[in-house]
Amino acid sequence: MSTSTPTLFPMFVKLGGRRCVVVGGGVVAESKIDGLLTSGGIVTVISPTLTSSLKRHEQQGSFIWIARRFESADLDGAFLVIAATSEDATNELVFREAERRGILCNAVDQPPRCHFYFPAVVRRGALQIAISTAGLSPSLAQRLRKQFEVEFAPEYSEWLLWLGVVRDALMQRGLDFGTRKRLLAYITRPESFERWRASKEHERVLEEVA
Repeated sequence: MSTSTPTLFPMFVKLGGRRCVVVGGGVVAESKIDGLLTSGGIVTVISPTLTSSLKRHEQQGSFIWIARRFESADLDGAFLVIAATSEDATNELVFREAERRGILCNAVDQPPRCHFYFPAVVRRGALQIAISTAGLSPSLAQRLRKQFEVEFAPEYSEWLLWLGVVRDALMQRGLDFGTRKRLLAYITRPESFERWRASKEHERVLEEVA
């Protein structure tokens, strides 16, 4: 069975200090705005109204709110834009303007109007597992996310920090590449994680007893 779905290039983007525009202030926009802010983006929201949750964030200074409908000039200096309105004509206008300017655009739930997709993400501190179906089945992506959330326990966040410390220590010891590679592979095995977690649980119990 042939398909015209393009092969996507997976990457993690540093948004720190970059201007990100979100057109729309409804429930659909909430999670997108939260993700952009978490990643350090400088967010501007274009919408006549905001949900109560977004209003609280705006009052706290989390993002800039321009309380009107979208205008082409709103994309001046933007790195990316998200069209998250319920109006097809507005989403089309945002996409076309982004295309004209060479700005990355995502129109929520409208694959033909997307230069990129938001993956389903499992976050465990510095560990991020992103899942994409190229817009073909968001439901499958969400099911896999839930599956991976069970497989990769919350402790992975702390374990990864520990792995970073161990890696730095091994790098400073001046070991040859082959030896260092074998040791690093050994400590990242599932069995190594279970031993680490057991030792942390033991430490926690001792602290409670003390």
